[in-house]
Amino acid sequence: MAKIKKRGTSGQAKNFITRTQAVRKLQVSLPDFRRLCIYKGIYPREPRNKKKASKTSTASTTFYYTKDIQYLLHEPILNKFRDHKALAKKIARSLGRGEVGDAARLEKTTKPRITLDHIIKERYPTFVDALRDLDDALSLLFLFANLPSTSTVPPKTISLCQRLCLEFEHYLIITHSLRKSFISIKGIYYQATIQGQDILWLVPHKFVQRVTGDVDFRIMGTFVEFYTTLLGFVNYRLFTSIGLVYPPKFDTKSDERGGELSAIILEGAGVTKERDPDQLTNGTAEEDGMSGPHERTADIQRQADQLAEISEPLEESAATDRVMDDDAATDAIDKFEVQGEGADVLDQPRMSDTEAGLLFAPYSFFLSRETPRQPLEFLLRAYGCKRISWDEVLGDGAFTNDENDPSITHQVVDRPPVQHPDVPAELDEDQPDAQALPARSGRMPGRTYIQPQWVWDCINQGKLLRPDLYAPGATMPPHLSPWVKPSKAAYDPTLSLAEQEGEAEAEQAGLDEEEQQELDQLAAAADDNAEVEVEDDLDSDADHGMDVASGDSDDASEVEDFGGFGSDDIEALAGADEDEVEDTRTQDQKELEAEAAGLIYTEPSPNGSKNGGLASSSMGKGEELRKRAAKKRKEEEEELERRKMMMSKKKRKLFEKMAYSNRQKDDEAAKLRSKRRQLEKGKS
Repeated sequence: MAKIKKRGTSGQAKNFITRTQAVRKLQVSLPDFRRLCIYKGIYPREPRNKKKASKTSTASTTFYYTKDIQYLLHEPILNKFRDHKALAKKIARSLGRGEVGDAARLEKTTKPRITLDHIIKERYPTFVDALRDLDDALSLLFLFANLPSTSTVPPKTISLCQRLCLEFEHYLIITHSLRKSFISIKGIYYQATIQGQDILWLVPHKFVQRVTGDVDFRIMGTFVEFYTTLLGFVNYRLFTSIGLVYPPKFDTKSDERGGELSAIILEGAGVTKERDPDQLTNGTAEEDGMSGPHERTADIQRQADQLAEISEPLEESAATDRVMDDDAATDAIDKFEVQGEGADVLDQPRMSDTEAGLLFAPYSFFLSRETPRQPLEFLLRAYGCKRISWDEVLGDGAFTNDENDPSITHQVVDRPPVQHPDVPAELDEDQPDAQALPARSGRMPGRTYIQPQWVWDCINQGKLLRPDLYAPGATMPPHLSPWVKPSKAAYDPTLSLAEQEGEAEAEQAGLDEEEQQELDQLAAAADDNAEVEVEDDLDSDADHGMDVASGDSDDASEVEDFGGFGSDDIEALAGADEDEVEDTRTQDQKELEAEAAGLIYTEPSPNGSKNGGLASSSMGKGEELRKRAAKKRKEEEEELERRKMMMSKKKRKLFEKMAYSNRQKDDEAAKLRSKRRQLEKGKS
């Protein structure tokens, strides 16, 4: 006889474990269990059948893999949690006895320190694995770097996030690894490529953030604690890979004055900056200070040896550069050309990373007070610009604070131009008071004024765009996401309507416009006729209201001379009746002929204008084109139905879903094109 299987020992009941059972098995509290799962990267799982996995009649909501919980049993952090719990009991006992000094001493000396270094090495065996998981880490750390300090978000955490984010930005600036950026309502998106891995993160706008109570900052704080450790490891590896000292020195006084990027002082590879040693906070300033002549001589000798070692590879690199320059003339980038209509359109090769990283290198920028200084400074420095200036109120670290500096080539402004009433529109450059122009009109001769969007669009397209399209007060081109590629049938705001709309849609739009114009002409003609009739009525009323004394005798004589209707008068009246009957028959015949031909017949206007005939011909033409398009559409639908009959039921359903989604996209694109057509018509 076969052995009866015990319930809950195999299948889903064995593979899954509820959260309550996991907490009891690990012997920790629920908050500690959450922290441990966040540190180790263990998340709830969804079983196929909750009743079979729960082992009870009550269907639980949260399940974990049994192997994951078994894996947590050997985690060293569990011992730290238990030590922390034991310390909390000791502190509570001391406070209960009134021994406040002992409680403070216990908290200060015996508090267990939790380190996550071993978890970082365990979760990310290689450096590429850490780079792949850096998107969420950067987004969360940049968010906390912009939050105000509260009881739930301590200032120490905020300063740590700010420093790690600034260090990461400095690496991107030095290596020119930034690739794309996009401004959205949520914030500013950035994308960088590091060792072949694309990293995308979001930086919120520099607004005053309001911390609400419906956000659990304890869980977010746990993620921040883990991500700060991860980003510290990544920054160390990145800095050391390019020969920089990590951690870099931090200028506290510059940071207090709003220096941000300029507060980080890099060392190594010829990027050391001279700063006041009293401002540096990482303890290396006292070690750098030479106290004796022997130490100073040893330091000079050490620097000379380093220069000698560097000079040899520099000579070799110069020789190789000469050889590469000779071959550069033949290394032009090929472009893919479309061979025929309907062929695949390949992405054109862009400039190299080195050329793209030096896009703004030859220029000098000045940032006005109303522009966002932090993202603009980061973008310009990441693309090679070394001379970035701004007003003194925006913070420390500017190349110059003088807006009238003649070396500035571009000025970023975000406000409409205001012309001073005393300043003429154009001034002669030969005038001696030409230098007084900035003080009166706010414009420097020979300087390019652009809006901030110009910087983002130049970076995304990899080239310098026309600055006149981004002039102050001008309507700029649409700012599109660089990660969304327009499909064939989708609406593309960068193209004209003629390049996007189909032939039928263009004809229909033209006919609608013509019909609208003709209807407007008919309405205008009707208004003119109504005005003429009103004037005639006014004249007749005026005549009836006047007393014409001289005409009484004539009217009386005419009445006396009237002798009744003659035979000629009767024949004239009969002929008029026959003409009216003939006109009615002719009009009926024309209406029948127009209806048979699919046209619309309208009666000509009584004032003899040709508006009625024009309306009938054009509107009939439009109706004919509509019927032709409907007939063609019907034939295509019949052909499609015949093809669908040859499909299987599964493929037919899939095809119908695809066709439905395509119709939705086409309708949305048609609506957008219609709105744009109306806007362009209104502007014209």
